[in-house]
Amino acid sequence: MNIVLLCAAVVVVAFAVGAIPFGVLVSRAFYGTDIRSTGSGNIGAANALRTLGKKGAAVVLALDAFKGFAPTLAAGALGGRTAAACAALAAVLGHCYSPFLGLRGGKGVATFFGTLFALWWPAALAFVLVWLAAVVATGYSSVGSMLAALAMGPVLYFGELWTGLSYGVVSALFIVWRHRANVARLRNGTENRISLLKAKRT
Repeated sequence: MNIVLLCAAVVVVAFAVGAIPFGVLVSRAFYGTDIRSTGSGNIGAANALRTLGKKGAAVVLALDAFKGFAPTLAAGALGGRTAAACAALAAVLGHCYSPFLGLRGGKGVATFFGTLFALWWPAALAFVLVWLAAVVATGYSSVGSMLAALAMGPVLYFGELWTGLSYGVVSALFIVWRHRANVARLRNGTENRISLLKAKRT
């Protein structure tokens, strides 16, 4: 199959998979609430930790990461690095602009994390290390997410060369832009802190 047609096909499929709003589905099915109505209102794992507790957050994180991992891995097997990068970006965009939520969604961090595992697993490990260091140092999940995302372009270059670098840079800039409200709250001193040890359902 022509690489352009293949990339177009994987983009459509990956976007659709990425658009599945697992945070909303898990909160409604198992907690009798809508994750968007509590905490920060975000559908991702960080807000799930605040509103659903550790178990709920773990489930949301795993599912959001998987919807980035699966289409990226499949696209890579079918069409190589270019197709994998296209699928990865599409999955992240699907999470952020889900048609099931009126083109609204999350910040894309967990889904981006899942794509890293599919592209080059050491990058996923590096992401975790940077995220943890930043969160422990600052107490802010948003800071950890932005710093970890920004570090991934150079890291991906070692495993995926220029395709990985390009995907990493584009995705990082997009993730930082999705955190623009968090950046404003950080400047104002009103950003929500996260406790990795004491989080509980509220």
